[in-house]
Amino acid sequence: MTVAITGGYVVPVTSEPIEGGIVLIENGKIVAVGADADVDVPDDAEIVDASGTWVLPGFVEAHAHAGIGEEGLGWEGRDYNEMTDPNGARLRAIDGINPDDQGLRDALAGGVTTLVVKPGSGNPIGGQTAAIKAWGRTVDEMLVRTPCSLKSALGENPKRVYGEQKKLPSTRLGVAAVIRDALTKTQDYVKKRDHAASEDKPFDRDNTLEALAQVLSGEVPWCQHSHRADDIVTAIRLADEFGYRLVINHGTEGHLIADLLAEREIPVIIGPLFTSRSKVEVNRRSLRNPGILARAGVKIALTTDHPVVPIDFLVHQATLCVKEGLDTDTALKSITVNPAQILNLDDRVGALAPGLDADVVIWSGDPLDVMSRAVRVFVEGNEVYYFDDAKGEGITKSPWYSE
Repeated sequence: MTVAITGGYVVPVTSEPIEGGIVLIENGKIVAVGADADVDVPDDAEIVDASGTWVLPGFVEAHAHAGIGEEGLGWEGRDYNEMTDPNGARLRAIDGINPDDQGLRDALAGGVTTLVVKPGSGNPIGGQTAAIKAWGRTVDEMLVRTPCSLKSALGENPKRVYGEQKKLPSTRLGVAAVIRDALTKTQDYVKKRDHAASEDKPFDRDNTLEALAQVLSGEVPWCQHSHRADDIVTAIRLADEFGYRLVINHGTEGHLIADLLAEREIPVIIGPLFTSRSKVEVNRRSLRNPGILARAGVKIALTTDHPVVPIDFLVHQATLCVKEGLDTDTALKSITVNPAQILNLDDRVGALAPGLDADVVIWSGDPLDVMSRAVRVFVEGNEVYYFDDAKGEGITKSPWYSE
């Protein structure tokens, strides 16, 4: 199937905007992006007239709990924290995601087509994350990549969870020790495993240590929940000890050590930003912080930490960060190409470019204008959402049956 989105103000993000541009889609992939004169549209293509609108790639939410922290449910819909084992590296977000979560429909309404679903921050090592599309029948059909990263947490949350249980870890020292012990054990495990393989001998595999081995090999990045500057520095210290690729998540006080993060080329997925200062760690939460980090040279992505902040407010966070000093180009990149690059998804999503998935959102105007709305959303070339002006509401196509 060939679809041509024509006539809109096309913002590819990784290249200059095109007035009256064309995005050509074939079999779920983008095959051309350019001006009308530069793109040959086949005669049999379905034409989507985007005149008077803005056309952008679907947004990428880099840190969410949609599907495992379900909207409108109590304990029965909360599957993001297995708070019975400080080392949950073997736990996989993909095993708890419900594609029918209202949060995923909200994502589409906010122009978010890809999200990285992560375990929570109750454990020092929380588990494996999954990058999924925001629409589909089963999580396996929605999957972009798993593990996308491995989630870990420093600071208040794990020490509170296990301190209340009167067991390790109940301090910051203990949290770091749990992580260090697990990674040291993994180093020894890898040596034994590889030695057994070299001699063609049987070996008892361990799913927890296999997951951590992917981190130590550099195959999977380490997403480190950390708010306070001292916790961020602990995260850097641990990464230096074991040589893995570190991604700071939240980074509320990252702006206090922005030069250090920039020098070390450590990216920050910053947010949520529409929250009260609900605990000590987030006392310095400010919409100014993303701009400070970006100006220092830190690659940033914004996050709602959905459901902490509704996922459809991702773009509004970007807008208010611009108001507080973040430049417009970086604001758009922080919810598109930057999170895609940070989490190794830029071969699939994050921009409008040939070869990438045809995740395209047509906006009524500039998405950084709070009065603009997503009017049509395409996931892999399939229109899955549109705003019905007559009804005054968004309509999401059912992935299970034709309506």
